[in-house]
Amino acid sequence: MGLDQPGLRPDVVLRQALEADMAAVDAVIRTRMASEHAPRIPEVTAHLIGAGGKRLRPLLTLAAARILGYEGRHHIDLAATVEFIHTATLLHDDVVDESAQRRGRPTANLLWDNTSSVLVGDYLFARSFQLMVGTGSLRVLEILSEAAARIAEGEVLQLTAARNLATTEDTYLKVVRGKTATLFAAACESGGVIADATEAQVDGLRTYGDALGVAFQMVDDYLDYGGAGDAIGKDLGDDFRERKLTLPVIRAVAAADDGERAFWRRVIEAGKQEDGDLAHAMALMARHGTLEATRAEALAWSARARAALAPLPEHPLRAALDDLAGYVVARVI
Repeated sequence: MGLDQPGLRPDVVLRQALEADMAAVDAVIRTRMASEHAPRIPEVTAHLIGAGGKRLRPLLTLAAARILGYEGRHHIDLAATVEFIHTATLLHDDVVDESAQRRGRPTANLLWDNTSSVLVGDYLFARSFQLMVGTGSLRVLEILSEAAARIAEGEVLQLTAARNLATTEDTYLKVVRGKTATLFAAACESGGVIADATEAQVDGLRTYGDALGVAFQMVDDYLDYGGAGDAIGKDLGDDFRERKLTLPVIRAVAAADDGERAFWRRVIEAGKQEDGDLAHAMALMARHGTLEATRAEALAWSARARAALAPLPEHPLRAALDDLAGYVVARVI
């Protein structure tokens, strides 16, 4: 598969190695997002999918199946399924968050309207279930339908936990798993199931995807306070200005004295932010070591992901997945 290409990012290596499979996935996506009677559906979907992105989730499904020697076609449909679920959740998220931009482009809800975004997202969910059923695997249907439910559950939990200083690390982790890690895990697990993997291999793939997703989000949380804008695709402190309770803040609140807690109540719960508040928030995180703790936690989740690959057979794509878990946290090492 030509994976020995030093210097390339692991996701690029995966994309190049799985180029033929990804072309087949794109063909399925184009066919299934078409609508004879509602041309707005392919317009909205093409706008979002055309915005780019790493397409990591379908790549994980394809890689998992290929590592285990799968030679059929169902992994193509499952990879398209995963991408449809992801795209549907993005459409819904942008409506809920009232977002105006995604990946540097206007969001669908801004270009069209909220109703179109929600309904097209629903359409993509329906298409994803058609593709799942087409595999003839009840277990795959169970994995991906449960993932869709957990994604929605994570969004609702985030709504109830947002800007509430009583939010715990346990709740944070449930939100992260719902919003990010669940679909990573399902993408990997379904690829293993369709390839008739052993239970140990399926468990390993699921654990890998889950840990990869958690590490990815924790790195993002860390870099919002400890990275550069060009490294994270947003400005330093965006999470603070949006009053998001990410892991560094949750830990700083848990360690706060009365005066510090009053500060957090003002800037997060009440939203009364003033010049100098971001610098003060970062000073409090430094005082309690919460950024360094978040960094260490992300590295631990990355190590968990890499260890989970142990039951899989030796394969160039397995090495690429291992590299990917390292790459996700490379920016905080």
